[in-house]
Amino acid sequence: MRLSAPTTILASAAAAFLATTVPAFVHPHVFAEARLDVTLNPDKSVKSLRHLWRFDDVFSSTVLMEFDKNADLQLDDAELQEVANTVTTSLAEYDYFQVVTEDGKDVAMKPPAQLIANYESDQLIILFESEPKEPLKLSGKVDFGVYDPTFYTAIDFTEDDNMAVDGDLPAGCTRTVVRPDPDEALAQNQSKLTDAFFNDPSGTDMSKIFATRLELSCKG
Repeated sequence: MRLSAPTTILASAAAAFLATTVPAFVHPHVFAEARLDVTLNPDKSVKSLRHLWRFDDVFSSTVLMEFDKNADLQLDDAELQEVANTVTTSLAEYDYFQVVTEDGKDVAMKPPAQLIANYESDQLIILFESEPKEPLKLSGKVDFGVYDPTFYTAIDFTEDDNMAVDGDLPAGCTRTVVRPDPDEALAQNQSKLTDAFFNDPSGTDMSKIFATRLELSCKG
C-alpha cells in the first residue's frame, strides 16, 4: 500500500490498520470497537452513515509514538490532522470498509467529506460520515456492514444497539443485526469462493460474507 505520509509507522500501523498484502484470514492484528448510525431523510431515504471506531490500546500507542512529533505524549490538533489525512488515504482504497446493499445489489457510497481523528483515554478514535451516491429509499431489504476485506482489522460491534437507525424506525420497517457464523457463511457461499480467496482475501470482495451487518426490511 502506498501512503502519503512520510512516516515509517504508517507502513506498519496504517498498513496494519487498513490492509496489507499479507493474508490474515483468521488472525486480525488490529482491533476496533465500532458504532454505526443510519440517519434518514423525512421521505424514508437514507441520508448518511455515521461511523465511530475506537481502536485497541496497542495500535493506538503505536500511532501515538509515530505522530507525536513534539514528544509531549499527546496528539495536538496538527498531529491528529496528519493521522486523519493518512487514514483517509489508506481507507479510500477499500471504500472505507463499508458495504451497503439493496436487495443484494451493491450500493455506491460517496467518500466522506471529512474524517476526524481523536485520541482519548489512550485510544485512537476515528469518526466519519458518508452518503449514498444515489437516493436510497428504505424499500425491500437494505443491509449496512463494516468489514476489512483483508481480515487484518477486526471491526467489532460489541452490542446489537451499536448498529442502529438514528431516531425512530419508519413504520413498516424491521431492524435486525446479523452476525454470520463463519462456517455457515463458507458453506452457503462455497460455489462462489475460489482458491484465490483463501490465498489472498484482499483480491476479492467475498470477505464481506463474514461482516456483521444491520439489516433493515421495509414494506413499500
